[in-house]
Amino acid sequence: MGPYATQILADLGADVIKVEPPEGDILRDVGPMRNPGMGHIYLHVNRNKRSVVLDLKQPAGRDAALRLAEKSDVLVFNVRPKAMARLGLSYEDVKKVNPKIIYAAAVGYGEGGPYSGKSAYDDLIQGAAAIPALTQMSGADLPRYAPVTLADRSVGLNVAIAINAALYYREKTGRGQSIEVPMFESLVQFVMGDHLGGLSFDPPIGEAGYKRLIAKHRRPYATNDGYVCVLIYNDKQWQSFFDLIGKPELKDDPRFRNHTQRGANIAEIYAYVADIMQTRSTADWLQALDAADIPVMPMHTPSSLVTDPHLEASGFFQLVEHPTEGMLRMMKPTLSWSEGPLTIRSLPPSLGQHSAEILREAGYSDEDITEMVKNQVTRTSEK
Repeated sequence: MGPYATQILADLGADVIKVEPPEGDILRDVGPMRNPGMGHIYLHVNRNKRSVVLDLKQPAGRDAALRLAEKSDVLVFNVRPKAMARLGLSYEDVKKVNPKIIYAAAVGYGEGGPYSGKSAYDDLIQGAAAIPALTQMSGADLPRYAPVTLADRSVGLNVAIAINAALYYREKTGRGQSIEVPMFESLVQFVMGDHLGGLSFDPPIGEAGYKRLIAKHRRPYATNDGYVCVLIYNDKQWQSFFDLIGKPELKDDPRFRNHTQRGANIAEIYAYVADIMQTRSTADWLQALDAADIPVMPMHTPSSLVTDPHLEASGFFQLVEHPTEGMLRMMKPTLSWSEGPLTIRSLPPSLGQHSAEILREAGYSDEDITEMVKNQVTRTSEK
């Protein structure tokens, strides 16, 4: 959550200083990797950043963190607030050295409830926010987590948005502040915006759950040689689809007449389309549905995405030479700006790569830094 949020800010131009413990960010150790501490997931959430190692459990490490905070706009963390307080880095501690700091807490659960202070990981938050239950409601044999870090990354977006809003507030008022972005509440809002359903009303007028999203056949449709992703959504698209399959009489079928009727019969409708899709090849359907202006896409695998023609044409995957890791396939920043493109300005750093550089900027002498290395307050690997 924290690394993803801060990579977004780094892509937007922020000078992001990644403060790591002597053992490094745990994501550094997730393989595959060419060299220890440079795992593939770490590489994809830490471009455009600088790495400084500080042992915050030592007074000298804590003092160095405060000296960095004194000159910074934002301090963002995704450990428990009580841990920050134990380290002497609570909001009150940091505000003493920089009253205008934006102190951004990316936490598991919001303050004020019985879960406050509990540890949180993506799987736990997905489960608590009903995502595994929804997979089972949609026809899976067993509940399962979405196979992406959905909570971390979606809430990471909220963290980046909140920080930018707080910076804008400070620009207008001159005041910094403490902000909290909780994973649990944020993901519940993300999920239940679709699935509160009849519980939206008091008293309830129906059950929870958006029927279209949990319909059994809402999945890539099997063709006679693979799969295709199709969403026939509005009235015009349904009419075009019935012409395409040679069933124009279905335009007058009450089940298909309008969006409300289709929603009431969605399970039956998806099952009907699933049967039709098995009558042609994937290539035939892609061509025919595109020609009829019906939304359709191929079903990619993670491997086939790398050669997707749209991503190839837009240069989404870029081959770059890393000084220690060799040739890497990186994903470019996705936003486009008329005032100038967002770029990969620097590659993911090795652990402590910028420690000496950053500590010098904070006012430490080379002798101070040497002493800090000797006492294992920091470590360096400038390259």
